[in-house]
Amino acid sequence: MNTQISLTEALSQSGLESIDYIILFTYIVMLVCLGVFLSYNRGTKSTNDYFLAGNMLTWWAVGASLIAANISAEQFIGMAGTGYADGIAIAAYEIMASFTLVIIGKFLLPVMMDQHFFTMPQFLRNRYTSGVGLSFSILWLFLYIFINLTSVAWLGALAIEQIMGLQGLSISIGSISISTRMAIIISLFFIAGLYSIHGGMTSVAWTDVMQVVFIIGGGLATVYYALGAMAGDEGGISEGFERLVNFAIDREYAHDTHFHMIIQKSHNPEAYDNVPGIAAIVGGLWLTNISYWAFNQYITQKGLAAYSIKEAQKGFLFAAFLKFLIPFIVLIPGLCALYLIQSGDIAATGNTIRVSDEAYPWFIKNFIPTGIKGLSLVAITAAVISSLASMLNSTATIFTIDIYRKYINPDASDTKLVTIGRLSAIIALLIALVSANPLLGELDQGFQYIQEYSGFLYPGITIVFGFGLLWKRASSTASIWITILTIPLGVLFKVFLPDVPFLIRAGYVFMLLLILFVTLSLSSKKTEPTQNIPKLERDVMKKWGYILFIVAGCSILIAATIDIGTLLLPNGSTPDNNIIAYCKDIGFQAFYFFGFLSGACATFLISDALSTKQDPKALPINLGLLSTTRGYTYGAILVGVLTLLTYILLW
Repeated sequence: MNTQISLTEALSQSGLESIDYIILFTYIVMLVCLGVFLSYNRGTKSTNDYFLAGNMLTWWAVGASLIAANISAEQFIGMAGTGYADGIAIAAYEIMASFTLVIIGKFLLPVMMDQHFFTMPQFLRNRYTSGVGLSFSILWLFLYIFINLTSVAWLGALAIEQIMGLQGLSISIGSISISTRMAIIISLFFIAGLYSIHGGMTSVAWTDVMQVVFIIGGGLATVYYALGAMAGDEGGISEGFERLVNFAIDREYAHDTHFHMIIQKSHNPEAYDNVPGIAAIVGGLWLTNISYWAFNQYITQKGLAAYSIKEAQKGFLFAAFLKFLIPFIVLIPGLCALYLIQSGDIAATGNTIRVSDEAYPWFIKNFIPTGIKGLSLVAITAAVISSLASMLNSTATIFTIDIYRKYINPDASDTKLVTIGRLSAIIALLIALVSANPLLGELDQGFQYIQEYSGFLYPGITIVFGFGLLWKRASSTASIWITILTIPLGVLFKVFLPDVPFLIRAGYVFMLLLILFVTLSLSSKKTEPTQNIPKLERDVMKKWGYILFIVAGCSILIAATIDIGTLLLPNGSTPDNNIIAYCKDIGFQAFYFFGFLSGACATFLISDALSTKQDPKALPINLGLLSTTRGYTYGAILVGVLTLLTYILLW
């Protein structure tokens, strides 16, 4: 069989025309040229230049880079695939992330920036012990290489392969034959590495501004034509949107999860496993969002690279508003694909979707016109490359600063450290390349793979970092035990509670670890007299601490009432005719987690205000850092209102 002819024939049948390839090629050339230009023009002589862009990022660069680093094939392919399979509830990851961003910008980001560190493990080393910092360095390197780099490249390659019609084909180079998907992965790694490895954060952050334009623009263009395809030849996007709404109603709206933000377990157990009802609002999704947006190196590094705290906060607020666009961009094509498949005409031709993650690329290949198809392909490619570039830079940062400089060569010059950073990024690429197919070859929904296996780390990360930043009694001994137990407890719960959704399992792990952390910290003998806190600040902390204790008590009482009420339900009670059964069906046990989370915040506020002791490595308490501009306050309120309205309208 002549492989080259097969590839040529496949490309000719893909629906892509010369203009589409020209658009894609032009984008790649522009990206690489801009990244290389920035690396030479701004220079990467010092570690601060290479890893933090010389602390010169503006708010719009911070916000754009946050979104470009976050939005990847995980959303375009994985989230669209889950939307196709289960419905819009998966949008909770994006909508709640938007709300989380303004919380982090207000309460956590200023404290972190005030410490002037390069990496998150470096903070742990300074706040607790070198062992804790090293442990999380290794954990993050493992996560970035084997979960993030592999999944983003794999899902991106899957999309590009399908759009170009190259599924199942291979390329022969001499006696070596590789699949087209692996060839695409190699190409994506090469392009991302070409400018990011040389230019570091400077190239990554500023090229992300261009990337976001392509991501949002290409995504919106795809949505426009997706709704047009829904309408058919005689209608426009308004007609397409109307048909989408009618499709929701025609599919027995009350019992179909595809158009509900809150999923009932009795209606769709599989979808409930992914987004377990109200747990998206008050459950373990908070662990995912706080850990990812506040303590994830390749995200937080963008904020740390800003030239001031206020500028970083504006960047986080800008990213919060951009985040609201993402569910619209990625889910509508997936839902339109569902409509077209189930309408019968498409399915009858055999041109259907085999696995959920094929929904978005399937739609582009079959319904997006020439030219716009190239722009849609660029949006996916930009999303993948920008995320890979950020992950590479953060992988290099952690290895260089937290392992090489700390344990291998403490006296290394800046030039040496930059060189090591580049080499470590190349090695990370090679490892991810070899690991991609064994880890992801058989997955149906890649988005859930990323969320579940990252979730083993999130409970411990939230506790160790959150309390380390905000609680003066947080002890090194407690942090060590949390570090040791986080993953084993997660695995244990998965083994013994396999039918419990991972977002709820993560909440249970968080509650156990929280009790252990607080107990060990309060019993620690390694303390010193506390700093003097002004009375006005103490009063503010006590007031909010007592309020949060009330919230915590009410949350736990709600969850307990539902559990007890479930045991006393009369025969014949169902979620459709009994409020207790309904609350149980949408996962009200998640309120236990929300109670513990609120109680944790209350604990450190009241303890910081009243305790006469503190850990020797506790950070100074400075409520002045938490002040924000009026514009930030209004923006945060608007994000909260948008979040509330979304859940009310699409409950």
